[in-house]
Amino acid sequence: MNDVPQPHTGWTFVTNHARVLAAIADNPHARIRDIAAHCRLTDRAVQKIIADLEGDGYLSHTRDGRGNSYRIQPGKELRHPAEAGLGLTVASLLSLLVQDETDRTTPTGPRPRHDTA
Repeated sequence: MNDVPQPHTGWTFVTNHARVLAAIADNPHARIRDIAAHCRLTDRAVQKIIADLEGDGYLSHTRDGRGNSYRIQPGKELRHPAEAGLGLTVASLLSLLVQDETDRTTPTGPRPRHDTA
């Protein structure tokens, strides 16, 4: 079983649910095994996370041939009570986690972002 990711010890800033959601936002047609490899999770863990996200209305899917096509609900507010009433949405979270298309094609990695405000 060489394809099972090594377990991570310690804490991280981003939850596995957020990682899976960001991977789907980056590629709505990704297979579960590809999402799992990208997030360094097992296929079973990704299936559970997708079920959680669908159950709470953050995500839906439709069959697309032999695969799935996922749709994220960008206006859905984050569920933690600390964010209640702040208007923090899935879109605002994903704006921090998902690479821009231009960043993906830059060989040296993401370019610095400059505010023009």
